[in-house]
Amino acid sequence: MHDIIGPYIRRTPILDANCRDLGLEPFPLTLKLEFMQYAGSFKARGAFANLLTRSIPPAGVVAASGGNHGVAVAYAAMRLGVPAKIFVPTVASPAKIARIRACNADVVVTGERYADALDAAERYVARSHAMAIHAYDQPETLLGQGTLGRELADQAPTAATVLVAVGGGGLIGGLATWYAGQTRIVGVEPVGAPTLTEALRAGKPVDAPAGSIAADSLAPRRVGELMFPIAQRHVDRVVLVEDEDIVRAQAVLWDNFRIVVEPGGAAAFAALLAGRYTPARDEHVAVVLCGANAER
Repeated sequence: MHDIIGPYIRRTPILDANCRDLGLEPFPLTLKLEFMQYAGSFKARGAFANLLTRSIPPAGVVAASGGNHGVAVAYAAMRLGVPAKIFVPTVASPAKIARIRACNADVVVTGERYADALDAAERYVARSHAMAIHAYDQPETLLGQGTLGRELADQAPTAATVLVAVGGGGLIGGLATWYAGQTRIVGVEPVGAPTLTEALRAGKPVDAPAGSIAADSLAPRRVGELMFPIAQRHVDRVVLVEDEDIVRAQAVLWDNFRIVVEPGGAAAFAALLAGRYTPARDEHVAVVLCGANAER
């Protein structure tokens, strides 16, 4: 898949960080700057994977999104000259809605949460016969997101652990598929949106609370059916962070590196700062900073 979408995505850089500057005990720390991806998040990988490997009908493509997936699909559709209609909930940030519109996509704002927008999108697909691009529960989407793992494995080959934020599970599912147990994968979720945590506890995807400051990117109600067995096999654990931890992580990233990321993009980093994940002294940790569609 990487060879297919490679001409359309960025190979995002890494940054090796000094833990002492962050107030942490020393260990090798690599930040994967995926927020520098086209459309401002890793979602561009899955969007292009769908558009470049599936047959697109004249009606174009449809996506439901808390924001980032919609931006990515709209961007990919614009690049490839395909009509796009994006459904977003009212919780989506104005910055993300503006970016979708800037890509000439038709935007429908409906419902309070991602699940409401998804229902509306599915109804539209049924009557329009447009091609639906799911944000996380689709093979092409998982394969596209997994290309980040291929890049990171090449850039940080000694990484023993990868910390990654979890929403619907497309990114962690793709990474876990790529690493397949050879590197520890740790998911990070807000306390207010514990989708994978609840699924692992129940033994299947179940509805979970959908709150948090990161609700527009990390609160889809439940994780995907396709990624869940992957998580059961290859995700080492999931840790929870408070909204206050996420806000602090955003501030630390700005103060130390002049990096601006949205709340969902800072969640994985928050797990280190808040001590929700404590590495061993020589454990090489890679943290995915996955999205930057924040308010200016």
